[in-house]
Amino acid sequence: MNKWLLVLLLIFPSILFSQSRKKRIKIANEKARQERMELINNLKSHIEFLANDSLEGRRTGTKGETYAMEYLINSYRTIDLLPIDNNNYIQEFEFNEGKNFDEATTFLRVKNINLKTDEYFFPMAYSSSESIHSSASVALKESGEAWFIDLKDVLEENKFNPHFDIDEYIKKEAKKSAKNGATALLFFNTSSLPDNISFNKNDKSETVSIPVIYIKPSTQKMFFNDIAATYNIELSVNLREAKRKIHNVVGFINNHATNTIILGAHYDHLGFGEDHNALDTFHAVHNGADDNASGCAALLELAQLLKRSNYKNNNYLFIHFSGEELGLLGSKYWLENPTINIQKNYMINMDMIGRYDTIHKLTIGGFGTSPIWGEILPNITSSLNIKYDSTGGGPSDHASFYRKSIPVLFFFTGSHSDYHKITDDFDKINYESVADIVKYIYNAIGAADIKGKIEFRKTAEPTMGKSTKFTVSLGIIPDYGFSGNGVRVDGVTAGKLAEKIGLQAGDILTQLGEHKFNDVMSYMQVLAKFKKEDKTILKIKRKDEEKEIEITF
Repeated sequence: MNKWLLVLLLIFPSILFSQSRKKRIKIANEKARQERMELINNLKSHIEFLANDSLEGRRTGTKGETYAMEYLINSYRTIDLLPIDNNNYIQEFEFNEGKNFDEATTFLRVKNINLKTDEYFFPMAYSSSESIHSSASVALKESGEAWFIDLKDVLEENKFNPHFDIDEYIKKEAKKSAKNGATALLFFNTSSLPDNISFNKNDKSETVSIPVIYIKPSTQKMFFNDIAATYNIELSVNLREAKRKIHNVVGFINNHATNTIILGAHYDHLGFGEDHNALDTFHAVHNGADDNASGCAALLELAQLLKRSNYKNNNYLFIHFSGEELGLLGSKYWLENPTINIQKNYMINMDMIGRYDTIHKLTIGGFGTSPIWGEILPNITSSLNIKYDSTGGGPSDHASFYRKSIPVLFFFTGSHSDYHKITDDFDKINYESVADIVKYIYNAIGAADIKGKIEFRKTAEPTMGKSTKFTVSLGIIPDYGFSGNGVRVDGVTAGKLAEKIGLQAGDILTQLGEHKFNDVMSYMQVLAKFKKEDKTILKIKRKDEEKEIEITF
């Protein structure tokens, strides 16, 4: 045989194989490109719907959140996730947020000016709900008229009395005034001493028979500073018990495995800012594109990927939580009332993963909650700039699972200037990076698929979070679902002040120094008044006993 012909016969198959290999690589690359574009487009579609103005900010228990819930349910059905019960993906529960007042029908009118609640005055929680039209004089108290009472003298008399309770004083005065013919009671304070009066939504006192309101100092100086004058006032108070129906959305992939991975993201947001947890003052739609339409969209796409994957050594439970913005209500309720009996392996939470381009970093919390994470996560190929945070706690739903000794991972691209503001809109989302995060999480699940049930480890106090940090901390874990007066302790952080002074789960905190608080939000406002090395007195209730504890922050 001609030697050149022999060479051609040897080379030609190699050329064909090389061309075939290049073609396969090209086809595979094109398929990967198309899949990535499909993922990006799906994420964009989900986020644009969930963060649309028509959903009115997805406030917990509102019509807008219901629209979001229905969208999630339809997506679950499309993915073919199993419902939790009788074709039902919904876990409903009730949240009692105490009393509130309707701002549209609670007003004070004087000198032909309507004074708004909160800004100028507020009703006391034990006020009657009714309207009156009356004359009133600061100096005189006539039967059949509204009465003014200045708290100055009683505050001066009791400024060194540790047992004086201004709230109890006002309640007694209100009952006495009603008995003596007052049609309403209007309190104010002209002294320089703080009165520590606030609207206590958790006050369960008996309702008095007349309207009782507190007039703010600036309002008194502006409208009621003439002691000799008679004022014509129109007052309306409308108080009501505020209860909301909360809905978790839950779907399941049953691989008939022993263990189940829980993947979660919260879908509620701030609505128009009615719950006073926004960081701006606009009564407008807070769409929450990053917080947390981004995590919701990622969860839907992970469900789709895992539904058709070969990772079958675990089952998968998907939960879109509600009530996160009110204090992790949905995740805590599910853990206390699980919709399915499963052996929990670990939990993955996605909250605010849409703004990678803001600081070009993905933080993965919970890295220290299992030794497995250190083995697999650093070995996952990714173009993302990743920072690991060891802590298992934090201000999102994974913290509820961590407190139950379940390993967690928390995916978070960082806070930004649009957080909890009306500017958190879908046009600011980095969709390509959200897709990269989805693929990273999917690959992490795959890497852990052969590890069986992974080991849990406790971690240190959280150092990361979505919101502004305080200068000081007690180191308590609040019970956000507590509807009584004060802040009930759900747990204490090891090594922190709460543990050192002996606080226990079930203790109810009521006052720091001269500052009382009624709930978690007012507690945080009080905490912000203190700095490191400040000394004060902490008042608590432990069962039927009231205690005072000297503390130094």
